[in-house]
Amino acid sequence: MTQRLIAACLSAVFAVFLGCAALAQQGAGAPDYASWDALAERAESALEAGVASDAELEALRAEVAARRAEFLDAESRQDSRVATLRAQIEALGPVPEEGQSEPADITERRVELTDQLIRLLAPQRAATEAYNRADGLVRELDGVLRDRQADALLDLGSTPVNPALWPGAVEHVVEIFGAIGGEVRRALRSEIQRSQAVANLPITLFLLVLALALVMRGRDLTQRITQVVYDRSGAVGRVAVSYAVSLTQVFVPVLGLYVLTLALRSTGIFGARGTELIEAFPQAGLMFFGLVWLGYQIFPKNQAMSSWPVLEDRLRGTARFYTGALGALLAVSILFEAAFFEGGAPLNADAAAVLSFPVRILFGLVLYRLGRLLIRAVSKSDAGDEPVPDPLRDKMARLLGRALIVIGVFAPVMAAIGYSTLASATLLPTALSLALVGFLATLHRPISDVYALISGGDADQASEALVPVLISFVLGIASSPLFALVWGVRPADLSELWARFLAGITLGETRISPTDFLTVIVVFLVLYAITRFIQSTLKSTILPKTRMDVGGRNAITAGVGYVGIFLAGLVAITAAGIDLSTLAIFASALAVGVGFGLQTIVSNFVSGIILLIERPISEGDWIEVGGQMGYVRDISVRATRIETFDRTDVIVPNADLVSGTVTNWTRGNLTGRVIVPVGVAYGTDTRRVETILREIAEAHPLVALSPAPAIIFQGFGADSLDFEIRAILRDVNWVLSVKSDMNHEIARRFAEEDIEIPFAQRDVWLRNPEVLAGEAARAPQTAPETEQRPPAPPIAPELARDDLGDD
Repeated sequence: MTQRLIAACLSAVFAVFLGCAALAQQGAGAPDYASWDALAERAESALEAGVASDAELEALRAEVAARRAEFLDAESRQDSRVATLRAQIEALGPVPEEGQSEPADITERRVELTDQLIRLLAPQRAATEAYNRADGLVRELDGVLRDRQADALLDLGSTPVNPALWPGAVEHVVEIFGAIGGEVRRALRSEIQRSQAVANLPITLFLLVLALALVMRGRDLTQRITQVVYDRSGAVGRVAVSYAVSLTQVFVPVLGLYVLTLALRSTGIFGARGTELIEAFPQAGLMFFGLVWLGYQIFPKNQAMSSWPVLEDRLRGTARFYTGALGALLAVSILFEAAFFEGGAPLNADAAAVLSFPVRILFGLVLYRLGRLLIRAVSKSDAGDEPVPDPLRDKMARLLGRALIVIGVFAPVMAAIGYSTLASATLLPTALSLALVGFLATLHRPISDVYALISGGDADQASEALVPVLISFVLGIASSPLFALVWGVRPADLSELWARFLAGITLGETRISPTDFLTVIVVFLVLYAITRFIQSTLKSTILPKTRMDVGGRNAITAGVGYVGIFLAGLVAITAAGIDLSTLAIFASALAVGVGFGLQTIVSNFVSGIILLIERPISEGDWIEVGGQMGYVRDISVRATRIETFDRTDVIVPNADLVSGTVTNWTRGNLTGRVIVPVGVAYGTDTRRVETILREIAEAHPLVALSPAPAIIFQGFGADSLDFEIRAILRDVNWVLSVKSDMNHEIARRFAEEDIEIPFAQRDVWLRNPEVLAGEAARAPQTAPETEQRPPAPPIAPELARDDLGDD
């Protein structure tokens, strides 16, 4: 079964490439419907009879699927010409109703175009009918094959624990290897084959010595080379380089086994059975040495080189042992299948069940032990060697461990009962899936290291960066077909999914394929990049040379971006040839739903467009809205960002700026008024105060002299004579600084001129203070320690009132 899984993976890859090549090479000629009818009748007869083998049905399905792809191409071959003819007919206007007439030349032209359209639609409709028939046959064939596959899984055979079957199993082993020995003996008795073996003896001996050297010593040598490369490489790049070099630990011994296969075949003494067993050596070696290498990658001797899962030192060695044991069992399964199976079926079902049962027991034990180890694994931070909790990774390890424990117990029990196929279909895919998951997990560290090398970042922090995580995620998604093949999905099923993906979906009378989506994406991205380039050029090169203010330049740049994105989407859809007229009703219903569900967002978007067109506010303006005051930093599609004087950002929906009250302090220009109040003591010469304040205002560099600053004598306050400086500033953004400067200057000048700045003073008078003095005299000076002090007596109403008087 392991050989079949590997072959299925390779055949699926080739099927995809061959399918793409077939689609690319299809000519413009019309399909041969006569041969198709014969093929379809043959397929229907095979389905009705139900006696065809799986191989025959697979071959028949491949032929039908190839013809279906041909019909799909023929169906869409004349789409552009049909669309042109329909547009021409529509351009002639509607067909006259009964009793009405139209010019003869128009009628003649309408009939001519209609005849052309009918002739074009005839082969298209024939292709559509043939495509539907082929698609139905493919579905039926797939259904029959899947049903047979499911029935085989639940087929109850002989139980391998029955001692009565053991002698027969031993006899079968003797028979198989006796047949191989008989082939060798017959070859050696043949003069021609013996002379050929003697002639090839030098090359055979050379290949044998080379194979033994590669298998026995190659892995140790490559391990030392990998360690040297790791030790001598820099901090960034060492993981990726050593990882690539470490792959030779698999390829070198597998190459040795391949050379061994060549050496044994060069003797010419092995027959068909022996050759099939020999040719399985490289595949078995790939499984064994690959799992051994994987064990050292996932559970390395150096704890610092592992990321997840993390085990204690003694448990890492145990995990490496069981990983290598899993590879050895997979290798044994490959060799067992090569020796005792033919055409995917066992030569003797009872003997195969008995002989494979010990291997399945060992499989279950190894999976059980690996599951127990994974449950005890923890995650580790990439910044240090100390284990830290990672809920997601730890949960995944525990779930995987429990699954391995269940499968390790379930599959041998099923094999003991007699469900040998079910046991094999559970154990081998689990082992291969576990190996594939481990291999994908080992790829993350070298990917992160390469990313750190390219980006110039830190190697320890690169593993948590977005790009390596996305690459690992994409690799995991891309490997899903391999997992599907491992778990018994037929290559034809994957090719069917790929074919349906290439066929696309049909909406109304329009078929949308992945090529259309790719065209939309590419054209949109190109036009979007052009739009961004035009925006950048306008903002940095063209608009600054005009007399337009900053807000106007930003509005034009944003408007160009909106228009460019809209045109990019429209042109991309048109370039793909997608006809959206058939989706008009659906789009209308969707628009109504969007209108109700997203009315706030739409309102803000429209308000943003109004802000960019009318420009009541612009970027850089100082505004006040909804109790928030600050500078406008960005006007986007939905909201406007205001930076307050506290250096905090306030996001204001655009609808509030359009429908609400907004104070713009710098709209049109930066001039603004500053008001500085000040009070002087009663008795001060008011004219002298006015003169001093005027001099202070006019002396400030930011105060405009036209109009001149005004000094206002506001009136007579409770404590002072109140004045105000009212001046126009050239830049209102400095109003607080100007006010502070003027206050400092006022304090200095008033001190020089001996002008007093009064402050409020109050005297508090108590009525009848002698009552308070008498109460205090009658109160005890100390209280006994054992007694509670009585509460204070209430104050008389006349004592609770205060008379306030001025100085």
